[in-house]
Amino acid sequence: MHHLAALRPRPNPLLRLGRYQGFCRRDRCRRVRRVDLARYARQILLPEVGGGGQLKLSKARVLIVGAGGLGSPAALYLAGAGVGQLTLIDNDPVDLTNLHRQILHGTPDLGTPKVLSARRRLTHLNPGVRVKPLNKRLTSRNVDAVFKIQDLILDGSDNFDTRYLVNDAAVRHRVPLVWGAVLRWEGQAMTVVPGRSACYRCLFPEPPDPAVAQSCADGGVLGPIAGVVGALMAAEAVKVLLGVGVPLTGRLLQYDGRAARFRERAANRRGNCSSCGGRDVH
Repeated sequence: MHHLAALRPRPNPLLRLGRYQGFCRRDRCRRVRRVDLARYARQILLPEVGGGGQLKLSKARVLIVGAGGLGSPAALYLAGAGVGQLTLIDNDPVDLTNLHRQILHGTPDLGTPKVLSARRRLTHLNPGVRVKPLNKRLTSRNVDAVFKIQDLILDGSDNFDTRYLVNDAAVRHRVPLVWGAVLRWEGQAMTVVPGRSACYRCLFPEPPDPAVAQSCADGGVLGPIAGVVGALMAAEAVKVLLGVGVPLTGRLLQYDGRAARFRERAANRRGNCSSCGGRDVH
């Protein structure tokens, strides 16, 4: 008898989890793919996420500017979390100098447009996520069309012109923005909720002198630093999309990899900011 008992169908604990957390309606639970509940089970168990939060993530649309050192880890974690649609915009091909930190790409991808390499990798990680590659440079001509259909922007660009362009468009369209930057052993990240927190221009009104500004190509960067900051950006994105936790608004988080130390810098809104002007949203 004990052998027969072992063969009897048992209630699926993941379906019970789905009902308990509100992942699906009771009368539709049997229609939810078991693999989806299994994939996100550890995340759904978090009280701040639950079934309702997972459904929110599945409907979210996130634009990632740059499929490089910061965009790579951020995109991987957002795809793993089940964000419904990821749009990646980048016009660069994969280069050998990218591979020590841009973990979306591998040696077989050399010469391939980064966004196409990224789509292949992200789809392999999670086939349920829609990945839209835009193999183009973000410019003032196309930024509005791209931004107006997004729920959140994640900026991993590596130049000041693009950062200001992204910030201004995010403020204009009232789309939350998470941005980050890395150089050598250091990185930083901040979240912008337009109309409610300081924007990038509030903190940095003008770009630095090109004669002294350095990029990763000039000053170098340690790969894991990009990983740390990119992962923080993904966590910020999830928090903002779900409306949970305390986001990095009004403060700049800085990371020193050599000292293994985080520190914060206040980011106050400026009434004379040329982008947001310190205006509130009610």
